[in-house]
This record gives sequence, C-alpha cells and structure tokens, in this order.
Amino acid sequence: MYGMIHRALRQMVLDERGEEVWSSIQRTANVGLSDFISSATYPDEVTQRLLSTSSEVLGQDSGKMLEQFGQFWIRYAEASSFASILAFTGQDLVSFISNLDRMHRTIEDVMINARMPSFSVLAHDVGQIRVEYRSTRTGLAPFVSGLFLGLLERFNLNGSVSLISEDSKKSIFVIHYE
Repeated sequence: MYGMIHRALRQMVLDERGEEVWSSIQRTANVGLSDFISSATYPDEVTQRLLSTSSEVLGQDSGKMLEQFGQFWIRYAEASSFASILAFTGQDLVSFISNLDRMHRTIEDVMINARMPSFSVLAHDVGQIRVEYRSTRTGLAPFVSGLFLGLLERFNLNGSVSLISEDSKKSIFVIHYE
C-alpha cells in the first residue's frame, strides 16, 4: 500500500490516543520512519501488520477500526496536500464517487507501482446511491464503508452505508442519505 495510508493511521492514533499508544503500535508492528514516506509504496503485508497491530493495541474489532480509519482518511486527506485533488473530484456526493477512478488515475501517474481500487456508481436515486468497489486487495470493505461515511460528512449529509454484496473481486454498497 502507500505511505500516505501509514501516515494517516499514525495521525488518527496520535489524535485519539496519543504518542505512547502510537509508539507501542509502531514497536509491535516493527515499522520505522522509512515506512511513512507519503508517496512511496510498501508491501501490503506492512500495511496489514500496522492495521492489525493497531486494532489489537486499541482493543477494537478490526472491522470497526477499519471503518473508523476510512472515515478519518477523508478528513485527513482534506487537511493534506491532497485537498486540491479532492476539490476537483466533485462538488457533491454522486459526482465525487463517479470521479474517483479519474482521481486515482491521476495519483497513479505520480505514484509508480500504485494499485488503486475502482469505484462505479451503479444506480442513483433520490437519497440512495449503489456503488461497486473493486480491488485486488481483500478485506477492506469496512475501510470503504468508512470512506463513504467520511464523504457523507464532507458533503454535510446525514446517512448510512450498507454492504449488500461481497465476493473476492468486488463489493456492492448502498449509501442512503438526506
């Protein structure tokens, strides 16, 4: 995965639990400063180790922790150098999600070896969006749910996210909002 993900996880833990807890996670996961270069790619095993160690040290279910992290990721990206990219991705929930693949292609131009996921809006009705998420990585559906919750916040919408279908190649989510 990507150093920017590692940096965001570190920031979430620092914000919510402090330096001592983060130091414990970093030590237990056996990661160092070289694993936190934003534009670098790292083996998925490093990221998975960081995520599972964080879940254990924080005493949280891994799915719940991933959802919380996905939600945090949106706020983190908004406050980072990615803010301008997010601003160009879309001014409302539907256009933003519809343009995620375009945004990811832009990032792939800068980050060699990046393997970005794909998002497709399958249906859009008043107050509901059905989205297909595809990735070569497995086990990240809770993180994606959190991303969608973070996007609801970004666009000042109240709502919920449901995972309605999942297999090894894709996940289908329904976002309800008002």
